[in-house]
Amino acid sequence: MTRLYLVRHGRAAAAWDADYDPGLDDTGRAEAEKTARGLASLGPLEIISSPLARARQTAMPLADRWGVSVRIEERVGEIPSPVNDLKARGEWFGDLVGKNWSALPRDLHAWRKGVIDALLSLDRETVVFSHFIAINVAVGVATEDDRVVSFWPGNGSVTVVEIDNGALALIQRGSQGETELL
Repeated sequence: MTRLYLVRHGRAAAAWDADYDPGLDDTGRAEAEKTARGLASLGPLEIISSPLARARQTAMPLADRWGVSVRIEERVGEIPSPVNDLKARGEWFGDLVGKNWSALPRDLHAWRKGVIDALLSLDRETVVFSHFIAINVAVGVATEDDRVVSFWPGNGSVTVVEIDNGALALIQRGSQGETELL
């Protein structure tokens, strides 16, 4: 069995409807430090991250503590929006959280499969810095829950899953918190 620690990035400096790739705000940087302190005794382990700034910046305090590099993995990035306009993107995301995967278009199923394939390809204990929906993908697959959002992982929270016989098993949901959708 391979244990994976799925970390939701710290609080971003801007919401989905305000910036395509915001970094962390002061609270997000504090969350990243707190998460690093909480995981420090586990490693050093491999660290992978979404390419987006908020995930990479959340990964850095832990990588620095362990003296390891962060490998960027596109497939654990944010769910792709079908629209580029920031306001429309925010509205799309707000609508998405109440849906089931079975009702969504094929391109989003392909993205979801990419998240799962990326996680299942890991062959050693790893910390994965990712996003709200991607972590929900892992939990949903592990629990056979078709909802896009089955729980609300807080910023900096750690969800633990294991790869067991080629499948994801949920060990522990991360702490839930106030999540700003827009």
